[in-house]
Amino acid sequence: MLELGLKVLLSYLAGALNGALIVGKLAGGIDIRTLGSGNAGGTNALRTQGKWFAFRVMVIDVGKGYLPPWLLPALALPGVPLDPEVSRTWLTLACAGAAVVGHCYPVWFDFKGGKGAATAIGALLAIAPALTLPALVVWCLVLSTTGFVGLATMLAAAVLPVWVGLTGLPGQQELFWFLVALALFIIYTHRGNIQRLREGRESRLEKAMLWRRPR
Repeated sequence: MLELGLKVLLSYLAGALNGALIVGKLAGGIDIRTLGSGNAGGTNALRTQGKWFAFRVMVIDVGKGYLPPWLLPALALPGVPLDPEVSRTWLTLACAGAAVVGHCYPVWFDFKGGKGAATAIGALLAIAPALTLPALVVWCLVLSTTGFVGLATMLAAAVLPVWVGLTGLPGQQELFWFLVALALFIIYTHRGNIQRLREGRESRLEKAMLWRRPR
């Protein structure tokens, strides 16, 4: 259990290295939590600081979601041997989940982070890269028709357990339940978007829409 606890902790700490806040500090002390929507994520970075800033944020946030589940489960840490009683599958999923939680609630930045989408993408690339395709298709379809980034992200996350349930559930029970938990968590972190959608105040990314609203 020592291995499990330590690797989950390391995954959380890696996830807590928030890309938007790191790039902001390197760019002269910009804290995007005080700008735009106030969210320390890629969308707010793009809207308030531009494409190059947002690109660097995405590289960090995707990378920190990818590395823990890809590297840690098979890595023997100094003084902590691999525990034969720990399932490598569950350990991989736990590391992926911890990285996403770390992004949203980073200990390094007063537990005020992003909403987890980019880090979740990195985690998926490590644990089930084929799932990024249906998620991307849904995300692009919803964004291009509605312009709502948050809605696109929530629906892309929600389609993943459905996809696994329809295409490969008998052999992927652990992955299925991980994706259910991930979808619920992503929806929770986007609860502000849900509220604004209900009130008609949610901002659209109109440049991404195929059919733009008349002005």
